[in-house]
Amino acid sequence: MIGRWKRELVEGAAELFDKGQKTKKQHNATVGELYRQIGQLKVEKDFLSKGLGL
Repeated sequence: MIGRWKRELVEGAAELFDKGQKTKKQHNATVGELYRQIGQLKVEKDFLSKGLGL
């Protein structure tokens, strides 16, 4: 029983620890995309504000 558990752990350890890195990478990509969208919206808002004289 313990031997089987140990074997499964050794075989799947890389995948177990890699999941956290994938999640972190996905999070960083999402945050980067949101910052890009915020910047784009700010530029559009500033442009429209100047055009409307606000």
